[in-house]
Amino acid sequence: MSRTPRMDLHEALYTTRAMRRVRPDPVPADVQRRMLDAAIRAPSGGNQQNWRFLLVDSPDVRARLAPLYQDAMAQLYATIYKDAIAEAERTGDRRALAVFRSAQWLADNFASVPLLLFGFAQHDPTGGSIFPAVWNAQLAARAEGVGSSLTVVLGIFHPEESNAILGVPPGEGWVQSCCATFGYPLGRWDVAPRRPAHEVSHRNAWGEPVGFEIDEPLWRP
Repeated sequence: MSRTPRMDLHEALYTTRAMRRVRPDPVPADVQRRMLDAAIRAPSGGNQQNWRFLLVDSPDVRARLAPLYQDAMAQLYATIYKDAIAEAERTGDRRALAVFRSAQWLADNFASVPLLLFGFAQHDPTGGSIFPAVWNAQLAARAEGVGSSLTVVLGIFHPEESNAILGVPPGEGWVQSCCATFGYPLGRWDVAPRRPAHEVSHRNAWGEPVGFEIDEPLWRP
């Protein structure tokens, strides 16, 4: 039996950020096994475990999905993100523009991402059960030095076409909740900059202060 890598829990929690730029090197089968074994340990509503995980490492399947993903991202940029992109360009917001460039890199290179993990939930459009499981897989991948990124655009803009490529049986209530991309990152691991918790949290009622401030990350490498 292969040994699961050890990593400090807080290091995994604080440094598992979106790693969209990855090398084309394959993710070993042993790593994939540990990712999925971690995924199925997550809680699910009523412990029903009405989920399915579909790994894609076939170059042919990735190549067929790539145009759909690229079109989905183009639609996203032309609609939901249109104003945010325009504002970032107007103000020169380098952090926001870097995120958009990273997302576009993933779209441009989707066919060469070595491993995709699709999460499906049965009769559950909320993702309440499948997302904890996929996040478990992402944390397990982080312990192996594998980067990941969660995306939902295929399920929003091209669910029928992508499901057909993946061979998802119709009429059984399977909802494509998400696709996570995996690969060895081109970037470096670090604590991602975020708005402080006290700026986005309340206590007892909306608008009431949470009762503490966190000006710096509570964990550092």
